[in-house]
Amino acid sequence: MREMWGEYWLFAHNGHLIDFYPEQGEYYHAVGTTDSERSFCYILNRLRSRFAEKPDSDTLFDAVAALTHEIRRFGLFNFVMSNGDCLFAHASTLLHYIVRKAPFGKARLLDDDVMIDFSAVTTPNDKVSVIATLPLTRDETWSQLAVDELVMFRDGDIVRSDRPESPVYMSAEEGLAIARAVGVSV
Repeated sequence: MREMWGEYWLFAHNGHLIDFYPEQGEYYHAVGTTDSERSFCYILNRLRSRFAEKPDSDTLFDAVAALTHEIRRFGLFNFVMSNGDCLFAHASTLLHYIVRKAPFGKARLLDDDVMIDFSAVTTPNDKVSVIATLPLTRDETWSQLAVDELVMFRDGDIVRSDRPESPVYMSAEEGLAIARAVGVSV
């Protein structure tokens, strides 16, 4: 978590960036030595250097898209990043999402025989977006991001997308094989 433009930004990365060692930025410094820390600090440094104040959401999306194009050349770069207002998600390989809204129902987890009643933990006004490498439930319809697609969620909905002209969707087996080949734990 880091502060930028008076907001807290969160970042989660699942991937493996090879030889990604950008120069240390002026504002943000990696804590530790992970490619996740380096990429998060790089994105924030570039955004803060370019924009003294928070830009409008379309300008911000375009800037994050350009930085994502730059970083993903170094390897696997699945990530989510949010400031509490918008949430960015990028898939180098596998990312799935679901948007839940009223009326909320029940769903069974894929990896355990557990049923979750979402109506018990939500209100009729809630809209919940969940992003995961693979679908987490078996009786709901999940959507998959294309390889190299970046999306921005706001209020639970995708409001911007940067998708390749000819989108490719990996199978779970393909995506997991690529991750294992570069040493990513899956």
